[in-house]
Parts: sequence; C-alpha cells; structure tokens
Amino acid sequence: MYKMIKREDVVRIPPHYLREDLNTVAQYLTRRNFEGRMDKENRLVIHATDVVRVGEGRIVHGDGAIFQRVHFNALVFQPMLHEIIEGSVVEILKFGAFVRFGALDGLVHISQVMDDHIDADLGNMRLVGKETKRDLRVGDKVRARIVSMSMNERSPRESRIGLTMRQAGLGKLEWLDEEYRERHHPEGEVVSEKKSKK
Repeated sequence: MYKMIKREDVVRIPPHYLREDLNTVAQYLTRRNFEGRMDKENRLVIHATDVVRVGEGRIVHGDGAIFQRVHFNALVFQPMLHEIIEGSVVEILKFGAFVRFGALDGLVHISQVMDDHIDADLGNMRLVGKETKRDLRVGDKVRARIVSMSMNERSPRESRIGLTMRQAGLGKLEWLDEEYRERHHPEGEVVSEKKSKK
C-alpha cells in the first residue's frame, strides 16, 4: 500500500557542502539518505519531497559537520499482512515464483500456486498443473495475498514476503477471467444483448 506521510529526521551536512545553498544541500542529502530505505515502521521510502530545514542545525564537537533537522513529505510503500496484491511474475524457480508488486518482490511457494500438483518446467520457465494444465510464466499478471513478512531494513529488496494464490479470487488474472465466464455463462448458454419479443 502506498501512502504519503510527513516525516521529521536529521541529516548530516559534511563540511565540504557548507559553501553551497543549505536548502539545496538538505534536499539532496534527505533524498540520498532516506529514499530506497526502510523506516522504523517497515515502510519503504520511495521518494522524499518538500524538504524544509528546521532551525540552524547542530555542530558536534570533533565532527565538523552540521546535523540539520528537516521536515519532508515521503511517499512510502508498506506491505500489510493479509493484504491482497496484484503484480507480475518476474522469476520462475523449482520451488515457486517471484512476484513483483509495488517496489518489492514476494515468493509464491510451489505449494501455494494452485489446487493441483505442479511440475516445474524450468526449460520453458513455467510452473504447470498436472491435471488442469494451467501454467504460470514470467510476465503473467497475478492476484495474491500476503501470508508472511520478514522485512530487511538494511536491504529492502532482500525482504522475505510469502504469498498465496490458493484461495477464491486469487491466482493468475487469466484464470480468474475464465472462472468468471464459466460461472456466469455456462457452456452452451447463448448470450444476447436484446431479449426476443413475444
């Protein structure tokens, strides 16, 4: 889930930046220090905007830099446990598929792809159901639910997010469309836009 939040934090302005415009430097350092990193509430900061310096900053004895308090708006991405996500399959492995949603990737374990026994066809980069013959490939759009999360604050891309597609309304979007058509327009039923007059 994406959110825009207000944040306050401190940036360290090294001595070699002190000859430049401090507002511009504070904006640059805020973006460099916070974008692409997790905050304490497991939110990934995508973009920092509207950076404003607060006060004059502090000098720490023996450092030579200014520690400047800043206010800014941050666009953050925060996955939530049990949240329904939509994403694209980016990698197929023998144990499952990685799905990219928002700024992160999650793993759909092979046992959580569908209600069928699955073969991993790594030569063709796909997972195939033995009975249904449905397959999952790189590039397929899917809907899944987050079932587990272990966020890595230092390297967000290495976070472990577990997904499932084995519930009603979840799966490859193409499969969901097929199921909808089968439920609402059974085979043999004629669908017409105009009703015949008697």
